[in-house]
Amino acid sequence: MAEGFASPVTVALTGASGVQYGLRLIEALVAADHEVWVLISKAAHLVIATETDGELPARPERLAAALTERSGARPGQIRCFGREEWMAPVASGSGAPSAMVVCPCSTGTLSAVATGASNNLIERAADVALKERRRLILVPRETPLSAIHLEHMLNLTRLGAVILPAAPGFYHKPATIDDLIDFIVARILNQLGIEHRLMPRWGEGA
Repeated sequence: MAEGFASPVTVALTGASGVQYGLRLIEALVAADHEVWVLISKAAHLVIATETDGELPARPERLAAALTERSGARPGQIRCFGREEWMAPVASGSGAPSAMVVCPCSTGTLSAVATGASNNLIERAADVALKERRRLILVPRETPLSAIHLEHMLNLTRLGAVILPAAPGFYHKPATIDDLIDFIVARILNQLGIEHRLMPRWGEGA
């Protein structure tokens, strides 16, 4: 954990649609002065290239540099780890404690986490979060949901994870897609206990 930043938060992007949620979350965590540890699956890189105007490099050093430039992070605020970088702090319960958000969370990742597969660093980091009783938030973006998906979500909720579907509300009268993205990111930050100004809480007014 680097000095000068608030406690680290691990953000994992997997191969579901909705990478904009994860990228915006990284920006919001940077703005809140948290250190951010980033894990991106191979499938997520393909989705990023499909759903956004650009691509992100796969190599951790170059990825950290690209995300730092994109989010306006300070030097060292964003750290990126490879898919099989087993010496990363998130790979062990004895590493620095970190809340973890998988955003977006593919149903494949959901299944792997629910069954303790730990075939890559994202799955292992989520497994560590569960066994160490750390905050684990999964943001699935899939519809319709099968009984398999629902059973995995129920099991993970019973294990202490938070299932936060990427299903934005409309009572705040969103005017742009960014407003819809911020709705979900605000909910994630609320779960992490991180102050933000993305949108007012219910009852606070504009």
